[in-house]
Amino acid sequence: MNRDNLARERDNLFDELWADPATRILPIFQGSALLSSESSLALLPVDAVPSGELRVYLGRSLSTSSPEPVGTPIVAVQLDDAGHLAEAEWGSLRTLGNVLSDRDAGMLVEALGVLNWHASHRFSPRTGEPTVSEKGGWVRRDPVSNTEVFPRTDAAIIVGITDQDDRILLGSNALWESNRYSLLAGFVEPGESLETAVQREVFEESGIRVIDPVYLGSQPWPFPASLMLGFTARVDPEHGTQATPDGTEILDLRWFTRDDLTAALGGSNGPEIKLPGRTSIARAIIEQWYGGPIMDGQ
Repeated sequence: MNRDNLARERDNLFDELWADPATRILPIFQGSALLSSESSLALLPVDAVPSGELRVYLGRSLSTSSPEPVGTPIVAVQLDDAGHLAEAEWGSLRTLGNVLSDRDAGMLVEALGVLNWHASHRFSPRTGEPTVSEKGGWVRRDPVSNTEVFPRTDAAIIVGITDQDDRILLGSNALWESNRYSLLAGFVEPGESLETAVQREVFEESGIRVIDPVYLGSQPWPFPASLMLGFTARVDPEHGTQATPDGTEILDLRWFTRDDLTAALGGSNGPEIKLPGRTSIARAIIEQWYGGPIMDGQ
């Protein structure tokens, strides 16, 4: 996508887009997107979509393999009522992320991230007055103080931790079902480097001291507005591998060899544990350590 940021400055942007027959709408309803197939988002003409409270100009499509021509302007519309589309097929990013095209996945992450920001910034942090959406849905303005509020992204680290035997540490979060295990993660605090955040979060959640944080890559995660920054790190050899869950966020911690993980995912009585979904950077980091895709039915 070309986010076409300069167009956001035009006061009559949405009037222009609604008058352009090439414009396509990505309908969003209760956090889900309208689908045209099991692996494609539905992009509809303006007059085929019920009116919505919020509109966000996502930019222009650059895909040469999508049904829409290159340069097609796309707007996400958050529907208050699905109307005649209520019986159509809808899907969430969590379930669709690994089957959508790069364009569609990126477009949906962009739309959800900005719409989630709108939902949490309806009132001015300065005056408490209701803010209004402007600049193609990318700014909210306080009409009393005339100050602008912009979308924000919160940095969070997520870490694949290994010990001297190349085992990986996985934890079960209090917010998940009890048999789901993933990597340790947490938000970066003010005045903190990413590497320091890795060491602090791991110690706070597990009591493990780690060294050599190495950056792997990132993933935007609009639940509600995070950028997940993936790392690997090794247990400090001067400290032990005894892992103690903090009891608040993390309820259980386990070290896994590759054989341990294979056995835990494919027991005769069903899987003993579940891993994060294939759309997540956590899954990618685990599979990098594992040596390839993990076949666990997810």
